[in-house]
Amino acid sequence: MAGSVISYFGMCQLEQASLQRGMNYRLHSQHSIVLMSLREDAPYADRVEDDGQVLIYEGHDAPKERGRPDPKSVDQPMRLPSGKPTENGKFFQAAKRYRERGGPPDLVKVYEKIRKGIWADNGYFHLVDAWFESDGNRQVCKFKLVAVDGDVPADWAEDKDSSERQRSRIIPSSVKLEVWRRDQGKCTLCGATDELHFDHVLPYSKGGTSLTAENVQLLCARHNLAKHDKIE
Repeated sequence: MAGSVISYFGMCQLEQASLQRGMNYRLHSQHSIVLMSLREDAPYADRVEDDGQVLIYEGHDAPKERGRPDPKSVDQPMRLPSGKPTENGKFFQAAKRYRERGGPPDLVKVYEKIRKGIWADNGYFHLVDAWFESDGNRQVCKFKLVAVDGDVPADWAEDKDSSERQRSRIIPSSVKLEVWRRDQGKCTLCGATDELHFDHVLPYSKGGTSLTAENVQLLCARHNLAKHDKIE
């Protein structure tokens, strides 16, 4: 569920896959998965726009190999030596298909690294665009992901909880970190330290914001589900 705090092992269990790559196109022929980070030491320049409803995700470099140029000095690859598309290429082709043909865009689940051992489920996004741009040294891939607003294919929606189909917004990393430190990694109501969620005190539907720590708190799954979108 969007907003939940999860470990790397928990992500792998949930997605039934080893998420060693940051980009995973259509795992099990279903939704794709990307791992993002907005931390200062992040290897890629991801960014969030429109109050967390849009994610501009940077593609990934070629693997680092002995005897080859530094991956940060060459254009991000679209194809493998075999000629097959890289994950960059697969995502790029999916975005191109959507732009040229219309129809439902690809669904992408987004997980964000908050700090070592702590990840956040940022919910489901639609892959709607892709392009190349220069980072001042080389060409990198950029992908535009827009938060899901409930307009999802029926066959996907039937086996998903309705709460996952509400519009997602990425809470800024700085806010998540401040809330985590302030609440000491515990549910503010019962002190539980597992199955935590970043919860909005005043919900989006009531005009709440994700831009300040004052409107975000940690709740365990039990208290988060009990609250839903009620104003306390």
